[in-house]
Amino acid sequence: MHALDAWDSFYVIVGSAAGALIGLQFVVMTLMAERPSARVAEANAAFGTPTVVHFAAALLVSVLLRAPWPSMDYAAVACGAVGAGGLVYALIVARRMRAQSAYAPDLEDWLCPAIMPLAAYAVLMGSAFWAASHTAAALFGIGGGALLLLFVGIHNAWDSVAFTALEVRNKEHRDSSKDAHRSAK
Repeated sequence: MHALDAWDSFYVIVGSAAGALIGLQFVVMTLMAERPSARVAEANAAFGTPTVVHFAAALLVSVLLRAPWPSMDYAAVACGAVGAGGLVYALIVARRMRAQSAYAPDLEDWLCPAIMPLAAYAVLMGSAFWAASHTAAALFGIGGGALLLLFVGIHNAWDSVAFTALEVRNKEHRDSSKDAHRSAK
């Protein structure tokens, strides 16, 4: 598959970055889990877990496009399946975002955790349909979808860690205030 040869470095970089960021996300969340807050746990299902899923999807697409497929058609079907599964998952995330009460999402929060992943997965799925007749354009679509998932994941990881850190700090402050209040009685 000569069409994919030119994309080798791109998918090595995207896949490596996604894999490393998955590991980093696990480390950060483990360190922050020492002092959990109910608000953090509720928000994590809507904001934290999807970040790891998006990184994993970017990694998966990178691996799929470096596999020795006999033709581009197989790679396209695999990427289309990732896109279809991602679309379903992104809709579930949007529902979780609406249902959680730990944080009131603003426009940016809807854009990065919900709308942009939907777009990335739709591009992955749509590009799979174009692969047979417009291979070069489809490869740019798939690459763009994977890259968008990586950048959305980076943005969402930062937001998730910042929210978690502030919640842990606020919980510690509330707990120390309660202890001080009890001591004063």
